[in-house]
Amino acid sequence: MKSEELAGQVALVTGASRGIGEAIAEALAARGAHVVITARTAGGLEELEDRIHNAGGSATIAPLDLTDGDSIARLASAMAERWKKLDMLALNAAMLGTLTPVAAIDGKEFNRLLTLNLVAQQALIANFDPLLRRAASGRLLALSSGVARNPRAYWGAYAASKAALEALVTSYGAEMRNISGVRTAILDPGGTRTQMRARAYPGEDPHSIKDPAAVGEFVAAMMVEGFDSTAFHALPKVMLDA
Repeated sequence: MKSEELAGQVALVTGASRGIGEAIAEALAARGAHVVITARTAGGLEELEDRIHNAGGSATIAPLDLTDGDSIARLASAMAERWKKLDMLALNAAMLGTLTPVAAIDGKEFNRLLTLNLVAQQALIANFDPLLRRAASGRLLALSSGVARNPRAYWGAYAASKAALEALVTSYGAEMRNISGVRTAILDPGGTRTQMRARAYPGEDPHSIKDPAAVGEFVAAMMVEGFDSTAFHALPKVMLDA
């Protein structure tokens, strides 16, 4: 059922072609936001756009590779021209990489992982900062992981990227607190039924963990209620599915 709690607001969700990003986009659209959805390929985005439109919501697809430095700037320029502001930015896109001992991390893969999980996230913040500041209450949410604060064996590369992302977002939130209405939050979604989770835990029963829709509903409620910088939430493996 569609509501109008976020009517007139614009959201950008990265990594929206599947999983948690897809669920966040649907939940925000169901509350009246216009969602701009990005991912590397158009297929999943087009299916999501159709579902949102069929449910009475509105969305715009923007296929792009976040590791292409110019693509983020082009998207920000296009959105500035069309909407003038950005109310919500959900930094969800990320890669897991290979789970391996720190001494065995492949340098080329580590560089790709850091480029997407950290460098591209800073580029998103930098390019959309002016649009977030123009919103009445700009909200930035970064999706993190439990290993960012509690690293464990073989997760070093991914954990390092997420710990650095949390530091970046927390710093940005502190910078914005007294000069704008922009507020930041970090969410550790916990065990969620996604392709990335299945790769990390191939023997896990997918029905023992929550559906991405539960995370989407939690994020949508956060966006409606607002938050102070830098709010941190960690979700359990099991929640009532939306």
